Parts: sequence; structure tokens; C-alpha cells
Amino acid sequence: MSKIIRVNMTTKKVNIEEVPEKYVGLGGRALTSQVILDEVPPTCHPLGPKNKLVFAPGLLSGTNAPSSGRLSVGGKSPLTGGIKEANAGGITSQKMASLGIKAIIVEGKAEKGTYILRVTADDVELIPADDLAGKGTYELTAILKERYNEKAGVICIGPAGEMKMQSAGITNNDPEGNSSRYAGRGGLGAVMGSKGLKAIVVECDKAFDAPVKDKERFKTAAKKFAQILASHPVTGEGLPKFGTNVLMNIINEAGTLPTRNFSRGRFEGASEVSGEKLAEVATQRGGKATHACHPGCVMRCSNVYPMPDGKVCAPIEYETAWCFGPNLEISDLDVVAKLNYICNDVGLDTIEAGCTLGVLMEAGVLPFGDGEAAIKALEEVGKGTPLGRIIGAGAAVAGKVYGVTRVPAVKGQGIPAYDPRSCKGNGVTYATTPMGADHTAGYAVTANILKVGGYVDPNKEEGQIELSRNLQIATAAVDATGLCLFVAFAVLDNEEGLPTIVEMINAQYGTNLTVDDVTALGQQILKNEREFNKKAGFTKADDRLPEFFYEEELEPHNTKFELKEELDEVFNF
Repeated sequence: MSKIIRVNMTTKKVNIEEVPEKYVGLGGRALTSQVILDEVPPTCHPLGPKNKLVFAPGLLSGTNAPSSGRLSVGGKSPLTGGIKEANAGGITSQKMASLGIKAIIVEGKAEKGTYILRVTADDVELIPADDLAGKGTYELTAILKERYNEKAGVICIGPAGEMKMQSAGITNNDPEGNSSRYAGRGGLGAVMGSKGLKAIVVECDKAFDAPVKDKERFKTAAKKFAQILASHPVTGEGLPKFGTNVLMNIINEAGTLPTRNFSRGRFEGASEVSGEKLAEVATQRGGKATHACHPGCVMRCSNVYPMPDGKVCAPIEYETAWCFGPNLEISDLDVVAKLNYICNDVGLDTIEAGCTLGVLMEAGVLPFGDGEAAIKALEEVGKGTPLGRIIGAGAAVAGKVYGVTRVPAVKGQGIPAYDPRSCKGNGVTYATTPMGADHTAGYAVTANILKVGGYVDPNKEEGQIELSRNLQIATAAVDATGLCLFVAFAVLDNEEGLPTIVEMINAQYGTNLTVDDVTALGQQILKNEREFNKKAGFTKADDRLPEFFYEEELEPHNTKFELKEELDEVFNF
């Protein structure tokens, strides 16, 4: 990848720059976090002109490496106040890489107006687009594909981002055109909205046109990696059959499914919103139990769910099924789909929205289990009403407004679908990752629940610090490659997995990296992110879980989270 596109929203100037030597070996999260550390003042206001938004394909994006189409989006988070990398599937990363784009850096802030950035092989232009202001992501994506190129990748925000809501996300479309592949977490959609940028249209008909130095060597390694993924029970069987929501019944049985705003670990209606149920209903209605969110994905863990009103929700992921299902004591999959669809269209992170609705139910604003009330409340977001803005601001803000003490959030970001009291490795990750509570930062469910990559008892403290540390390092490195995080299931259980990833990188770039080099890259990414957060004012006190996790026992295991000072050891490397 040979160029960086720099867009100044203040001056409306677009510059094409050569890639600095410092950034040549970086991609994805490694690049976004490095640019943010280098160029963004850590104490700046996240919605001010000094913050920047960085879009970067991974090192392997734009090639036919299996499941390598992830897009990293980086900036200072308005939700956490720290550094943020949010990660999405979809088709845009591969198109950017195929055009030789290392990164798009958006800086400054438009005083007024709405703009789109159009990127083609021959030109990059910033175009006034006031006629698109306020549109939902589904309508917006359809308009831009028709206006410019039906095969375009469209990165965009919805009304939540334009209203600068702290949990607004950034989406791009899948191969079918659905604008639902979200870099959802951390409020980066609000950053995009603050700059006056409504969308980026990337026009490129090719998905696998990034240059590869040794094509035969790369082909051999990619084929081997595809076989590694296909032969693993999770990546080769579970995910391709039932998608990410295959986890619902598994996590419920393990007693770590957060239910009724993290009050207990099992939900009696879990099977009604499970992956098995989703596959059954989606297939009956002519949808897809699973499908690929981008070309070249061999796991195909996404889905297409037709709703009773004729609209299509694509996809319903496990985290979303949980946060709008068991977390709210709702067992109606159609209600879950409707809530999901609203978030996708208005441009809101589903995890944060679900956590926030849980806090509102805890406060008595809405009844637990009332799906229609939840839908009505979430519809307020697009209207920009006071309640809608509270929901769009996230769980931590909602807790403060309504005086709720059981607020599942770390560094201001809502906790995902695994209770840290009975999946303690994930609890360590939630507490310590620079990203705020984020399961993808170090997915300890692997060893805690699924017994992938070994086994660490999820209800005991022993081994959890080391488990989370190693997974956070590995995840940061994977996020730099553009590979889907789910490849980790197979890589952790196959000693040839990581060396094969390294082989693909070496074949593409003509490098001589080793596995140790990749580990060092993961460590450096985390060091950069923690350095930014420290300069932004974060301390060890921010690396802790909410108080109620230490004080309230979780049924059915009757466990608490007890790791405190030990959490300070996670980044001892």
C-alpha cells in the first residue's frame, strides 16, 4: 500500500502523501493507534478540531488471505476519553487496500455543512452533500451506491453521529449492500459527525488487488491457513453453521450470561434468542442462517434475518442478541431484530445501547422484559429528544442521570456479554484494556469457557492475569493484520497457525518477520495506547471493574470478582 489520504475538514483540502518509513510496516490497529499517538494531543476535546479519525486496512487486507477484510478506525473516544480502535468487517477495507491506500486521515472540523469524501483510482474529492444530512445509514448507502457506483464501499454515519452522541458508531456495507458492518464501539461516529463528514465512498471493483511480492509462496500459505480454519470445530463447524450467536446457549449453560442488567448469570429464555433459533427462523423466512460479511471469509458467521415488517436485519450478532435479549429479559427474537435494525439505521453501537436500556430498566424508567417499551425508547434516539440523547450518551451517563449504582461500564464504556464474575479472564480484559470494556481486546472466553488454547477455571483467580495479558498482546497483533479476530480460535489450538500468518505477511511484503516479531508488534501497540491514555490523565484507578462486581455474588456460581491490585501486573512486559 503506497499512499495516505489526508483530509482537512477545516480548509476542505485533500492531500495524497507518501507513506513515512515509520508507518511502512504497520497496518490496521497498529497504524491507527500510532497515528493517534503521534498526531493527536491526548488532552484535546474528542469532538474538537484537534482530534483525528484514521481509517486503515490491515496488512493482509486486499489479498485473498482467508478472512482478512477487517477495517480499523481510530481516534480519541468521546465515550472513554482515551484512545480507541474500533474494528469492522464489510467490503471497504479490501477496496482501500486494492487502491493502494494505507490510511485515510480526517482532521480539522467543518464550521458548517455536510460533506462526503469520494475516493476512486484516479481522484479523491470532498463534495458538499447537505441533501444527505439526517439520513439513516440504509437509505444513505443506497443513495450513494446509485449516485456513484453500485459496487462501492460506503463508510458512513447515521443521525446519532451527526448529533454527536457519545456511543455513535461508523458503518460500512457488506457485499449485499447492507450498511451494518460496524466499527461500533467508543463513539467514533460522533467524531466523524463533529467533523461534518457524513460518508466516504470508495469506488473499486476489485477486492483482492493489493500487491503481493511472492505470489506462489503467498498462495501456498493462504491455502494452508484456510485449511487450519476449516479443520477447527469453532471456525470450521460452529460459526459457519450458526454464526456468532452459537454462543448464546453455551454461555448461558456456563452461568456467565449477564441477565437483568448483570443481576444473574442465566436466562430461562436464552434458547429463544439463540443462534439455533435464529438460523431456524431466518431460513424459514427466506433469509440466511449464515453468510460472509466480506469476500474471502471462510467462516461466514454473519446472517440475514427477515423481520415481520418485511425489512431485513443483517446481521444479529451474539453480543446484540444478548444485550437486547437476556440483558433486558426479552426472549422475542423479532424484538431483538427490531432494536438491532434501529441501531444500525440511526448509527448507534448496539452493545452500548443495550447496556444503557438495561440501566434505564434498573432505574424503573422502563419495565424489564417489555420489548415494545424498549423499541419506543430507542426510537427516541433518531428524534434527538432528551431521552434519546441520554440513551445515545451511553450507560455511564444514563446511570449518573438516574442515580443507578449497578452500571456495567469501564472507562465509560458498557461491558459486553460475559459476566466477569464467572468469566474472570474477560473481567481482567474489561478492566485493563486501553479501549474501555471490550471483549474483543482479549477474548478470554477461549480458555475460560470454550477450552480453546488450554483451560483456565473461569470462577477462580489463578491464571487469569497471564491469560488476559497474552490474549491482549495477540489480539493487538491480529488487529494489525486485518484478519478477523475469530481466526484466534484455530490459531490457539494449532501450533502452525501463527507461523502461517507470518508466512503470508512475509510472502506479501518480502520481509523476514518471525513469530517473535509479531508478538513484539502486539506489545508495542498496547504500549502506544497506554502511553496515550496516561497522557490523557488515566491512572491505575481506571483499570478496575465497577464496585458491584466486587460486592454482589452472581448466580448460579455465587462468585464475585476479587482481582484488584493484581490487575496492575497485566502490562508487565
